Amino acid sequence: MSVMNFIRNSPMKLPSRVLNLRNSSFFGFRHWFHHPFPCEQKLFCKTNAFLPNFSYNSQYHAYPSRFLPFRRVINKTKKPNWSTSLDLSQSGSVSRPYGVSTDVRVASRARDLSTSVETRVKDQNLDKFYLQNGINVNPFVVERIEKDENVLGGEVPVAEDVNNVKNIGEALEGRKSGIKVESDIEKEAWNLLRGAVVTYCGSPVGTVAANDPGDKQPLNYDQVFIRDFVPSALAFLLKGEGEIVKNFLLHTLQLQSWEKTVDCYSPGQGLMPASFKVRTVPLDGNKFEEVLDPDFGESAIGRVAPVDSGLWWIILLRAYGKITGDCTLQERVDIQTGIKLILNLCLADGFDMFPSLLVTDGSCMIDRRMGIHGHPLEIQALFYAALRSSLEMLTANESSKNLIRAIKNRLSALSFHIREYYWVDMKKINEIYRYKTEEYSMDATNKFNIYPEQIPSWLMDWIPEEGGYLIGNLQPAHMDFRFFTLGNLWSIVSSVGTPKQNEAILNLIEAKWGDIVGHMPLKILYPAVENEEWRIITGSDPKNTPWSYHNGGSWPTLLWQFTLACIKMRRLELAEKAVALAEKRLSIDHWPEYYDTRNGKFIGKQSRLYQTWSIAGFLTSKMMLENPETASLLFWDEDYNLLEICVCGLSKSGRKKCSRGAARSQILI
Repeated sequence: MSVMNFIRNSPMKLPSRVLNLRNSSFFGFRHWFHHPFPCEQKLFCKTNAFLPNFSYNSQYHAYPSRFLPFRRVINKTKKPNWSTSLDLSQSGSVSRPYGVSTDVRVASRARDLSTSVETRVKDQNLDKFYLQNGINVNPFVVERIEKDENVLGGEVPVAEDVNNVKNIGEALEGRKSGIKVESDIEKEAWNLLRGAVVTYCGSPVGTVAANDPGDKQPLNYDQVFIRDFVPSALAFLLKGEGEIVKNFLLHTLQLQSWEKTVDCYSPGQGLMPASFKVRTVPLDGNKFEEVLDPDFGESAIGRVAPVDSGLWWIILLRAYGKITGDCTLQERVDIQTGIKLILNLCLADGFDMFPSLLVTDGSCMIDRRMGIHGHPLEIQALFYAALRSSLEMLTANESSKNLIRAIKNRLSALSFHIREYYWVDMKKINEIYRYKTEEYSMDATNKFNIYPEQIPSWLMDWIPEEGGYLIGNLQPAHMDFRFFTLGNLWSIVSSVGTPKQNEAILNLIEAKWGDIVGHMPLKILYPAVENEEWRIITGSDPKNTPWSYHNGGSWPTLLWQFTLACIKMRRLELAEKAVALAEKRLSIDHWPEYYDTRNGKFIGKQSRLYQTWSIAGFLTSKMMLENPETASLLFWDEDYNLLEICVCGLSKSGRKKCSRGAARSQILI
């Protein structure tokens, strides 16, 4: 009997999972969502396992209304069926609510080397199942194979080393045994971090952005942000407490497919929310129900959708599997589909000529207007890390082989693009200083028509003889020479930069310690924009005044990423020095969100106190320094096989001219 017939003939009643129209406005479309696990289901909430092993049948009805409040009604069961088990591994007839596809019809060798996934061709495998609301259904069990002729390069991700997982587990058990004595500041930080935990149906699902008892206007700081939760998740994982991270990954996955709308327009399918909040909704009969209310940017300042949320989600999913050794979560059908939806959104064909992601201002950690629209380094480094994570986690089968091929091609193109065109040091700046412009040919040196006059005067005096960095942005006739810390750190962590470039970035930070670290690690960017430039770039933003907030403020949460980069490059002394600086002030200053002034001396003028990711970033840094072996699971080493892949290798193409020949020595350093 087909699964759809099973659903129709099932004796279980199918109550509704409905958009809460009580809280909707006809034109504003403000509404809350009922999550697959409402707290009325006490049976679900009280089990020890996160997701009990019983069937939970759902059916979607998509109505063709043009108005969002009537767009979709979703039915769900509230009564568990202990006797029936729905095995998706043996049936492929459950319908997806969307036309998701990752199966690429390859028409030519050129298409084989594409870096995008065709989404218009139906994927027979992916279209035939529906995510079972995050329940513990039997996922597809696909054995990982050593070699696949259909995958470019002939390699697929291999399973986690069993002995390695065992050793990590023993190390975490040793940590839990209490061998190390925590300092007072660490004890305080752990108490604050646990106090920031948000529960849903009695289970922990994340941490609020800030938990300042004196804050009378929390705005959205009382919500769980995907970006902000990552250091909290790593702290819990390194502590041996993975339940909250697993819950977070699964619940945010359930929010992925919702379509929230701004002015009658919905963002792309597969978008992850920036944040969510647990709300209590009154029901009939003086009853209440907890629901998760996601924010995709429709309530954010500037109404910008978060590009980095899905990238962070994939990176955290990999970290969970690496640290806990639980790879079964990654192999679940709903998790695999969530990864594919995010990648389909990122790898979609567009008008851009570059392998980097084109995004708007405010789409990442710098979530206000700061002149980072275009191809900001932060997004490219996170994109690269997410692609590498996906390559490790995707199950190799017929439906994913084209996606794996597209990932490999994009990784190759993106790494070359960033290494060749974003890198600046003394030698490269001198080359730009002597650029010729208006060059038209495949052999042009100044490919982006950069005018030498763009080189700022501060840079010529600031760049050290030994060291360099990746610039913040690159577009036609535009190079953003500001030093963006997060993008450069993640370029090291993900190996989007060469080993030599990675070392040079840390050399620059060490040489310019007073500018980038100062009294509180670390500057989000350097230098700040001031005067007329500040008015033009920020729109006279009163929060992003020079050397404050995103405009040159110091953010303690960047500490854990700096520590991870230093561990990778075996520069632990730099990380220890930065952690010691933070440890002197963070507790005394009540764990601020950011610091102001050129040297980071003052608490930010509008900084929230008891900022969770400042707390978690400090704890994560401390634990990584104590156990660098475990921290090594969180970064990537150079993959030389990926660097060999190049779309310009087509033998019958009239456009096979490639600039890699001249830059090959730099690519493989």
